[in-house]
Amino acid sequence: MAEVRDNELFTQPDSSHWGECPICCLPLSIDASKFVNMNCCSKSICNGCNYANQMREIQQGLERRCAFCREPVPKSQEEADKYTMNRIKKNCPVAMRQKGTKHYHEGDYDTAFGYLTKAAELGDAKAHSSLSCMYDKGQGVKKDVKKFFYHLEKAAIGGHPHARHNLGIEEWNNDRFERARKHFIIAANLGYQDSLNELRELYADGHASKEEYFDALRAYQAAVDATKSPERKKAEEALKSGRARAIC
Repeated sequence: MAEVRDNELFTQPDSSHWGECPICCLPLSIDASKFVNMNCCSKSICNGCNYANQMREIQQGLERRCAFCREPVPKSQEEADKYTMNRIKKNCPVAMRQKGTKHYHEGDYDTAFGYLTKAAELGDAKAHSSLSCMYDKGQGVKKDVKKFFYHLEKAAIGGHPHARHNLGIEEWNNDRFERARKHFIIAANLGYQDSLNELRELYADGHASKEEYFDALRAYQAAVDATKSPERKKAEEALKSGRARAIC
């Protein structure tokens, strides 16, 4: 059973848990500031497509709408919350996770736990990662090491690079360098720089080969480059200059 579990755990995911932008179909950055989550349809849209949609609407004097589902952009937090609740009623794990995250940041851990658990049961990797933190810190639940690792592993399998990185750190702290190396390579291949840095440390200490490190370095750069486009660069420049803002 342990071997079967490890086969699943150490399989390289096709993409990070964020997946692709539904408009341009390019991989989303693992940096959540580079895309927006839409309350209306629960889609994550890259800043490039979001900015292009905003500019078109401004130039043509159109009402602001979601670039994907074309629903009007909510004009208040109350409207945004209604969108989210409508998605939750449709059993959407993303909306459940967003609602749970909101309650978590408000300190309402009991309600957060309920929403995040439902989202995790529906396969949301980010919800699994959040639950691992709650079990680790004892927020809304009793501390539970087994459940901490269970949810952390589920998140990692789902393509969550930070969860994968944390598993690598746990293994390193217990001197299981081979397992740590595998975790760091997988996360680096998804474009997670911290894991690449830790892999470099393992290489320097003799726990990873030169080939493993440089292969991961090339894969890391390829993953980062895959998330870039001229449209996304324009959006980043516009956001920095204050000429655009994220919508949700």
